Amino acid sequence: MRFRARLSLIGTVFMLNFFRSFLKSKVGAIIGLLVLGVIAIAFASGDIAGFNSSSGVTAGTAVATVGGESVSADTLDQGAKRALERVRQQNPNVTMKVLLEQGGLEQVLGELIDRTALFAFGEKNGVVVSDRLVDSELAQIPAFQGVDGKFDQTVFRQALAQQRISEPALRDDIRQSLVTRELAVPAQVGSVMSQFAATRYASLLDETRAGSVIALPSLLFAPEKQPSDADLAAFYKTHSSQFIRPERRTIRYAVLGTESLKAVPPPTDAEIAARYDANKAAYAAQDNRRITQLIVPTEAAAKAVAAEVQGGKTLEAAATEKGLSAAKLESFSREQLSSQFSPAVSQAVFAAPVGKLATPQKSVLGWHVIRVDEEQKTPARALADVKAELSEQVAVDKRRKAFTDTLAKIEEQFSDGANLNEVAKSVGAQIQQTPPVTADGGVYTKPGETAPEQLRPVLATAFSMDQEQPQVAEVERGKSFVIFDVTAIEPSAPAPLAQIKDDVKLAWAVDAGSKAAKAAALRMQADIRKGKTVEQVLAASGKKLPPPQQVSMSRSTLAAALRSGRQVPPPVSLMFHMAKGTVKVQSAEGERGWFVVQLKDIVPGKVESAELVKSTRTELGQQLGQAYADALGKAVRKDVGVKRNAAAIKGVRDQLAGTAAN
Repeated sequence: MRFRARLSLIGTVFMLNFFRSFLKSKVGAIIGLLVLGVIAIAFASGDIAGFNSSSGVTAGTAVATVGGESVSADTLDQGAKRALERVRQQNPNVTMKVLLEQGGLEQVLGELIDRTALFAFGEKNGVVVSDRLVDSELAQIPAFQGVDGKFDQTVFRQALAQQRISEPALRDDIRQSLVTRELAVPAQVGSVMSQFAATRYASLLDETRAGSVIALPSLLFAPEKQPSDADLAAFYKTHSSQFIRPERRTIRYAVLGTESLKAVPPPTDAEIAARYDANKAAYAAQDNRRITQLIVPTEAAAKAVAAEVQGGKTLEAAATEKGLSAAKLESFSREQLSSQFSPAVSQAVFAAPVGKLATPQKSVLGWHVIRVDEEQKTPARALADVKAELSEQVAVDKRRKAFTDTLAKIEEQFSDGANLNEVAKSVGAQIQQTPPVTADGGVYTKPGETAPEQLRPVLATAFSMDQEQPQVAEVERGKSFVIFDVTAIEPSAPAPLAQIKDDVKLAWAVDAGSKAAKAAALRMQADIRKGKTVEQVLAASGKKLPPPQQVSMSRSTLAAALRSGRQVPPPVSLMFHMAKGTVKVQSAEGERGWFVVQLKDIVPGKVESAELVKSTRTELGQQLGQAYADALGKAVRKDVGVKRNAAAIKGVRDQLAGTAAN
């Protein structure tokens, strides 16, 4: 794996806060801004509602003023909603409350401010974007393209109307994005890391680190006294996001195939005869020729080639010697040759025997030297000869039409207000019902169980439709379909305390134990720094802790483990971010415990490959460029000036959290 990828993989172990990690731009805030704005907000989502706050903050209120530009409350509101959608792609249980608690709103606002600052700086210094360039960008947006893949003005207008976005607003957003890109990208290009630094970093790739790890399990430090109901209620209130249940839906459905349709009448003689008449050309006698052809500009050249072939050369060899190429063509009828080339060419080809050259003839393309490779003749086929074949074709078409008509009839019934039971009865279908299922198709509280396979194609629809609004959809094209509705919807929300009291009690114990374990770990860290040994601090802990682990690993082994998806204990990864002789404290995942990590030794790797240093230098140069871009962003913000409107930002936060005053 390339150098930067290795370091990135190692670094991700320390992203203890998932949501901050997810929202953080991988290439720095400035480059992340290029995709943040009306385009990303509006056209990546099909359901955008305007900002409607009861907190006194209107959609146009500025949450920040950047130079001569402003960031509106509506833009910040929509940006936060889009951030939530992105996080939910990784974890469907995340709520807006959790996103706000993890700093998501501040992250989005910071990116919007940086983007606006670069635009204001660009305008101030004469960086302009022409209308033509904006037009070019618009033409590349898939949402504005027609069925031919090209920009369609009608589709463009409809998309803007649907998303309630004006064309000037969209054009301004694109212009802002382009100015930002013009300023940010050059800051990164051409940055180079020194040979010395690259060599030092390359040596890190195979260094070996060794140390000791003390584990302090949270439950070992949990209070012996059981929590009261009041304790549990208070803990549940402040930690409700830990107990969120995913959205569940109960789906009623019936699957129908072509075999369940009403009997389709067999093909009649009249239908078979009509199909035969409509395709008479396919059953007429065929007389075709497969040919190899060379086209030359003059009659003299054509005759010269023909003479060489008659003298024993192949047509291909004669063509190659003249720097030309003879082409093998598919079968042609008389009519096809005549229309594609000329009647004279057609007549000559059909007069020549197989394996011989036809007399050279002229067309608008030049003079044709043609060898007849194969004669393909088939006799005419009468209706009686192909009746069975045509009967099957007609039968398939009639079944397909019956299938399509049934779908159309069901859709019409649903449009007229019929419910699922009524439609199922009309088609003789048996309705079934799933247990509560989640959006990924799993049966709630029953690991390993899933919704029926026939429902997989409609799960996304089932989780976006309203309750008891039946729909019909094909399962296997032309062969089966499903009618379905949703009878119960349980939204994603914290489970009631009464139902999960034991879970809350365990979480309370882990939380309290984690705090005590952390305090103990910090005491151990301080004692080791003062010169005490690992054994001495273990004895002084007053707890029966697991024996300390002696750990040794090379960075290449660590990177290989991460690449293959194997879990690496957090303390082991931490050792690769410590200085020799230091002691650090780290939490275990889910507050399950704490670690005291002491790094005892670092053995540098040997750099024997010049290519490794070269690739490392390139990768580090790219990261240096990102640092330059970050520095540019900081300087630009200082130059143009940034003022935040705390009251407006709070108004947006309250609106998103659902706590705005009515």
